[in-house]
Amino acid sequence: MDKEEMETINTSYEKIVPIKDQENDEPQVNYRGIKAMPYIIGNETFEKLGSMGLLVNLVMYLSSVFNMKNIQATTLMSAFQGTTNLATIVGAFLSDTYFGRYKTIAFASIASFMGLAAINLTAAVSWLHPPPCGSEEVCTGPTSFQMAFLLCGFGLMVIGAGGIRPCNMAFGADQFNPNTESGKRGVNSFVNWYFITLTFAQMVSVTIVVYIQTVIGWSIGLAIPTFFMFVSCLLFFFGSKIYVKVKAEGSPMTSVVRVLVVAFKKRHLPPQPSHCLYNYAPPKSISSKLPHTRQFRFLDKAAIATQEDKINADGTPSKPWNLCSLQQVEAVKCLIRVLPIWACGIIYTAATAQQHQFIVFQALQSDRRVGHSGFMIPPASYVVFVMLSCTIFLTIYDRIIVPQLRKITGKDAGITILQRIGCGIFLTIAVSLLSAYVEIKRKHLALTEPTVGIAPHHGPISSMSGLWLVPQLTLNGIAEAFTSVALVEFYYKEFPENMKSIGGSFYCCGMAAGSYFYGFLIGTVHMTTKQTAGGDWLAEDLNKGSLEYFYYLLAALSVLNAAVFLVTSSWYKYKGTPDDETLSVELEPKQME
Repeated sequence: MDKEEMETINTSYEKIVPIKDQENDEPQVNYRGIKAMPYIIGNETFEKLGSMGLLVNLVMYLSSVFNMKNIQATTLMSAFQGTTNLATIVGAFLSDTYFGRYKTIAFASIASFMGLAAINLTAAVSWLHPPPCGSEEVCTGPTSFQMAFLLCGFGLMVIGAGGIRPCNMAFGADQFNPNTESGKRGVNSFVNWYFITLTFAQMVSVTIVVYIQTVIGWSIGLAIPTFFMFVSCLLFFFGSKIYVKVKAEGSPMTSVVRVLVVAFKKRHLPPQPSHCLYNYAPPKSISSKLPHTRQFRFLDKAAIATQEDKINADGTPSKPWNLCSLQQVEAVKCLIRVLPIWACGIIYTAATAQQHQFIVFQALQSDRRVGHSGFMIPPASYVVFVMLSCTIFLTIYDRIIVPQLRKITGKDAGITILQRIGCGIFLTIAVSLLSAYVEIKRKHLALTEPTVGIAPHHGPISSMSGLWLVPQLTLNGIAEAFTSVALVEFYYKEFPENMKSIGGSFYCCGMAAGSYFYGFLIGTVHMTTKQTAGGDWLAEDLNKGSLEYFYYLLAALSVLNAAVFLVTSSWYKYKGTPDDETLSVELEPKQME
């Protein structure tokens, strides 16, 4: 943002006090936009430094401190990630319906701090974790109390993430006036800084914080994320006096349920043309008017007005559970159309999750030394290559690839959002196949050549350099640059304006479903293959397992997912795109004039 633009934005923000509008006699909101950004972005940045500082190395913590097997640690990790992301839909609902974004973020920030503090205690206090494994490889697992205390910490973090993630970006956008050009530019600036600081927080977490946890110790390594979360809380509350705090206005999901109920009640009515349907829109609605579409026409019956349906003087139905507006119906159609695309994101998440979990164990049994200095890259820090490649490719894509595609396709974005999502989904096939090839090479060297050491409780370390893992991580980052970023934009644009909080949580819910599916897949493969002659694919010692077969399975699922996506994306109709029939009905009166 240049100096002139900053000055324009700053001049549009005044002190927040209720001022009566002379015409409407309603309180007029004054925005502090830019001045509120440091507190909101600071809260999000330090929250990510705290949560990511635990999350990226959680598998190692569970296996090394709580003496869990690889399968147990990975399954618990998947369940924790899934529940964390699934909680966002609950957080969005509570925020929109009851508490508003400010109170939701405030409560969630405190919960996250308490959760991290509890998990830090499990490392710092000896009786809150099992004793270290003895020299004879005799390991004692956690007691019921130790496990319960750990899960309480996880539960508090789930509550915190469920409130912060779906609300933080929307709360930041609330600080800017959406009706002015300076306010719109301020929102764009906020979004850019949001993702920049988010990437920065992730990179610090997977490098510096992970290194401290691995080399210095878990007590200090987990105390640092806890301190970061404490700073996050302080920053958020310091800005309380200047925030614009939008009150909760009720959940849009009530309208969704209402449409489904009324359509079922009127299922026996004959279909009606679009111009005969009840099409009321509230005068102060923030949602744009949607044209009628022919998909899911059975829902149109909810907008058929019968003789029993009475309309109030202001245009609203006297019995909302007997008659719905066509706009409400079309909003539900938007939600239903998104679901198949969302489902394709589940397999995509599962296919890329292995680059954040099993990659840690592969790195642990690879030669992680860099040069002759003796420095060893911590296993969990290899994930930074995903973030680096994603960030670098996004820059190249935005500055170089999109302008060239724009000349070819004539589209402002170069290609459509669904095409971007599809590119990443197809890339996951290559990621899984490349991962399988690298694992075959790593295991072959471990079994045929002298090893460079022993990974405690896991097995011999292959002489293959850990840098061989970088290509698959880089390709995974490019896939995320396509699909993950496009999915966020897709949900934001394709949901009606009054469902933005729900749309914002849909991406997290897809990740949750993908994490659960990935955990289920790991458990099923482990239980099935350990009984076979070939042995467990996911053995504790990867040199005795067949992890490459698991990667082949993910590649096969990705091929199936890509095929389903091609079908669903060709059927998809973007929000606001009218049918030919609708266009002809709307244009006919103008042609007659």
